[in-house]
Amino acid sequence: MNKLFLVIILVIGVNLNAQEFNATVAVNAEQTGNPNLQVFKTLERSLTEFINNTKWTTVDYRTEERINCSFFITISSYDNDAFSATIQVQASRPVYGSSYSTTIFNINDKQFNFNYLEFQPLNYNPNSYESNLISVVAFYLYTILGIDADTFELNSGTPYYQEAKNIVGNAQSGNTVGWAREQNPNRFRLNDDLLSGTYEGYREAMYTYHKDGLDVMHNNIKQGKETIAEAMKSLEGMHDARPNSYIMRVFFDAKADEISNVFSGGPSVNIAETIQILNRVAPTYSKSWENIKF
Repeated sequence: MNKLFLVIILVIGVNLNAQEFNATVAVNAEQTGNPNLQVFKTLERSLTEFINNTKWTTVDYRTEERINCSFFITISSYDNDAFSATIQVQASRPVYGSSYSTTIFNINDKQFNFNYLEFQPLNYNPNSYESNLISVVAFYLYTILGIDADTFELNSGTPYYQEAKNIVGNAQSGNTVGWAREQNPNRFRLNDDLLSGTYEGYREAMYTYHKDGLDVMHNNIKQGKETIAEAMKSLEGMHDARPNSYIMRVFFDAKADEISNVFSGGPSVNIAETIQILNRVAPTYSKSWENIKF
């Protein structure tokens, strides 16, 4: 009996202490000509621990609620502690009633230069700029938290976007690329768009698409597809106000292939208007729209 009680306490403790992310980090240094240097492996391990072991919010996430995300860092060159790189960030969330995970964020940031000394501690301080490495990673983590929240409850991601905005402000003092107001597109622009009423169609589409679309398809595929088609109209309204926006590209970088797959199988719905909208608001993804069979 005592052993059973102890096991229950341990399980509860694990759930209470579970952090927000289940992250994987991969560092590719092939372009440097010295990909097997220990510093790259240390960086990979340290970032993984930094992301997964830091408490980023006041919310108690259960282990199964942790957000799956990945950080792919490609290092092109380095000189002592100075690294030139790119970082691709992806995140997904489960679809209700299925084993399917849907991509909610997929971005390739080519403005990622940072300094790093092997074994240096990585700590996030919301009140100051510590390093570009920490700021970039923390910025994307809070952006992921916001986008994930928006897919479950309309506009509930705002506090996380505000925290990301704080990171932008602090990082601008470091004079590194990717944070300046005049650079477009960059991290400043992404955050500014997410918080701007001008682009609220993105957040409306993310909520409708996931909560009222994908999440109901286990029970009613046709209804889910029709709702996803409706979500595209939110993007059309945003496009009419600000055509060719960066945030539109962010949406379709994550969703283009999935949209094509959703509308190509299962019960047919009338999506002739949806195809017109997709070709109008996202013409660069026309190959994906051509693959839709209906």
